[in-house]
Amino acid sequence: MTNLSYSISLVSKMLPTDYIGFTFFIGCMAMMAASAFFFLSLNQFDKKWRTSVLVSGLITFIAAVHYFYMRDYWSAFGESPTFFRYVDWVLTVPLMCLEFYLILKVAGAKTSLLWKMIAYSLIMLVTGYFGEAVFPDNAGLWGLISGIAYFFIVYEIWLGEAAKLAKSAGGSVLEAHKILCWFVLVGWAIYPLGYMLGTEGWYTAMLGKGNVDVAYNIADAINKIGFGLVIYNLAVKSSKD
Repeated sequence: MTNLSYSISLVSKMLPTDYIGFTFFIGCMAMMAASAFFFLSLNQFDKKWRTSVLVSGLITFIAAVHYFYMRDYWSAFGESPTFFRYVDWVLTVPLMCLEFYLILKVAGAKTSLLWKMIAYSLIMLVTGYFGEAVFPDNAGLWGLISGIAYFFIVYEIWLGEAAKLAKSAGGSVLEAHKILCWFVLVGWAIYPLGYMLGTEGWYTAMLGKGNVDVAYNIADAINKIGFGLVIYNLAVKSSKD
């Protein structure tokens, strides 16, 4: 009976109008379902694509675990779980950069491309965390550095080395690369926008300040699951060739 009571006490209560908590819960379930789908489909692919699909599953699984904690944090304190969100991003965003490298290996991508993109992503995230949680008085400066790192990633995949490798690969690889590029350009744009809405700076007068956790939750699910589905589709097409 004691164990049952303890287990029940771990379940956080959500109000019917708690849309932020609801989207945290939905995000967690969606990410977990996507992880199961990717993991269970591994055996149907050639070895060269299994790593890519496995990484897709890891991205959504890591996010699902963090969303479980983020939902409980929000329910308990009514505050945006900034720390947990950034820990999630620090683990999953470099893995999403890894996906670009893995699909471009067929075109001769070198590990220097991988480490360059991972470095950009970590600079983007660490400086973003500094501005949002550690040094909020200098949010504008830290946000600028984070934004520059983000645009370096955008440049690399649209016009830089990654783009050239995708063109040389052609076919399904080029098609998948272009879709992933749009995810980064459009889907990831919610994150700098959310940063500006969650911190004080010169932009506050134009955009205002407000809680964007619902948008973050929806964007996270679309971006991470969508990334994985693009990789999955590429693996399916390549296995048929």
